Amino acid sequence: DKGHVREILDRWHQPDVRAIVFTDGERILGLGDQGVDGMGIPIGKLALYVACAGVPPQMCLPITLDVGTNSTKKLENPYYMGSKTPRVRGPEFDEFVEEFMSAAVDKWGRNVLLQFEDFGNLNAFRLLENTRERYCTFNDDIQGTAAVCLGGVLAALPLTAHHKISEHTFVFLGCGEAGVGIADLIASCMSEENGKPVEESRKQIYMLDSRGLVCKERTGLQEHKLHYAHDVPFVKELIDVVKTIKPTCLIGVSATPSTFTEEIIKEMAKNNARPVIMALSNPTSKAECTAEAAYKHTEGRAIFASGSPFDPVEIDGKMHVPGQGNNAYIFPGLSLGVLACKITKLPDNMFLVAARALAKQVTEADRACGCVYPPLPTIREVSCKIAAEVCEEGYRTGVCMLKRPEDILAHCRDFQYFPKQIGRASCRERV
Repeated sequence: DKGHVREILDRWHQPDVRAIVFTDGERILGLGDQGVDGMGIPIGKLALYVACAGVPPQMCLPITLDVGTNSTKKLENPYYMGSKTPRVRGPEFDEFVEEFMSAAVDKWGRNVLLQFEDFGNLNAFRLLENTRERYCTFNDDIQGTAAVCLGGVLAALPLTAHHKISEHTFVFLGCGEAGVGIADLIASCMSEENGKPVEESRKQIYMLDSRGLVCKERTGLQEHKLHYAHDVPFVKELIDVVKTIKPTCLIGVSATPSTFTEEIIKEMAKNNARPVIMALSNPTSKAECTAEAAYKHTEGRAIFASGSPFDPVEIDGKMHVPGQGNNAYIFPGLSLGVLACKITKLPDNMFLVAARALAKQVTEADRACGCVYPPLPTIREVSCKIAAEVCEEGYRTGVCMLKRPEDILAHCRDFQYFPKQIGRASCRERV
C-alpha cells in the first residue's frame, strides 16, 4: 500500500476523525511482536478514550501499519492475515510511517491526534523525536506512562519527609521506553521547581537495565540511556544500588516479576520513613512486587502503587489501599482536551500539566489510606479536569485552533459523549 495510503484513508466512512491510535504491532505488552494481530491494542485504547473521558466514538480511528513481523509463529501460521515477511527497517519503514501521518493530516487537518502505540524501542524514540514538532502526536508508552507515574509521585510528596520532588532521589529498574520517559519527565519537573538545568536534575535519577547500573564506564549504551549514564562505579545488582544510592523512590518498569525482593524492600524502609515503591510493570504477573510484600516488609509504611490492580492489604489493623498507576488516568483526558479545543501540538510541558492535574485530584482521604491516585469510578470527571488544564496550557502557548471558550471546563464537559442520554445533542452538532 506504500504510495496509496491517502486513497485507503479516503475509504473511511466517518468525515470528522480527530483521534487516531496506530501501531505496528512490534511490542505488544506482555505478548511481544504480534504483527497485524496487534490491532486489538489501538481498538482497546480508543475504547478507553470513550469510556474514561467521553471522547465521541465517531471521531476515533484505530489503525495498524503492516510492516511485517519477526515472529516465527506468525510467519508460519497459514491463517495469519498480515504480510509474511520479516519486519521492514530503515528508510523504507520511516517513509511509510511518514506517508501515513502526512496523509492523515492532509485528510483530517493538522489538529488530528496521532498516538503512537506499542512501537519497539528501536523505532519509538526516534519516531517521536522526528515527528513531534510537525504533528499533533505523542507516544503513550513513553509520555503517557511518564505523566501517570509523575502524577503519583507528586501526590505522594505530602506523605514523605521531603515535600519537594527536587529533594528526592530515584532508582529505576528498567531503562526502556517507559523508564526513560518517566525519568525525563521527573527531571523536567525537578528543573522547573528548583530552577536548575535538566542535566543537573538527571543526576538524582539512576537507572538499571538487564545488565546492571547504567553508568559512564559501560560502552555501547543505546542513545536513550546516555542521559542517565552517570560517572559512578558499575554495580550489577539492584540491592547494591539501593544500599549505595539510598533512593527515596524505587520505580519498576522492567516487566520482570518479583525483582523487588524482601531484602530490597526492607532496605528502602531502613533508609526512609515512608518509602515510595512503584511496581508498574503489567500485567499483574509481571509486577516487580505485590502490594502485600511492599506493605508487609515496610511495616505498613510504604507508599505503594502498581501498574495492575492489587487488593487492599490490612497491616496491624489498618487498611492500605494501593494506587493503580494506569495510563488510563492520563491519555483519555489529555486526548479529550486535544479534541475539544483543537490542539495542534503536544510539547513536553503538556504532560507536566496533565501529571499535576492528576495529582491535584488525589484527596487527603485518599492519601490517608496510602492511595496516590483518584478512585477509578471518578475517572470521567478526572479526565475532564485534566482536559481543561491541557486546554489552558494550549491557549497559553498558542497551539489551539478553536476560539477560547468562556468556561473551558464547562466546554470540555459539554464535549463529552454520553451514550444513554436520550435527546442530548450529538457532539458534532455542538462543536
